[in-house]
Amino acid sequence: QVQLVESGGGLVQTGRSLRLSCAASGNIFHISNMRWHRQVPGKQREMVASITSDGTTNYADSVKGRFTISRDNVKNTAYLQMSSLKPEDTAVYYCNADIETGERRWVFDKWGRGTQVTVSS
Repeated sequence: QVQLVESGGGLVQTGRSLRLSCAASGNIFHISNMRWHRQVPGKQREMVASITSDGTTNYADSVKGRFTISRDNVKNTAYLQMSSLKPEDTAVYYCNADIETGERRWVFDKWGRGTQVTVSS
């Protein structure tokens, strides 16, 4: 059994920064793609950033230049450094990953439970 746990959310003022973490645990052999998504009540979940196992990144236009995704493959952890935060960044942020277990089985689109980020104006 593998799981993802997000942390680092909270309440911040406009223009400030936050760093989210996503820790994967369990019987893990390898993690390929890791992603951050966010969701506002009543709206579709949107992908914010992604990173491959070799470090290739991709960002939504709305966060380019402000957010940075990174990962530590030894710790099986992904990070999302969020800077110049805006009220419209307020959402629940979810981590998502494709994981190969120790049994060499793939778990695609494994989700964490999310962490709330609230940006006050």
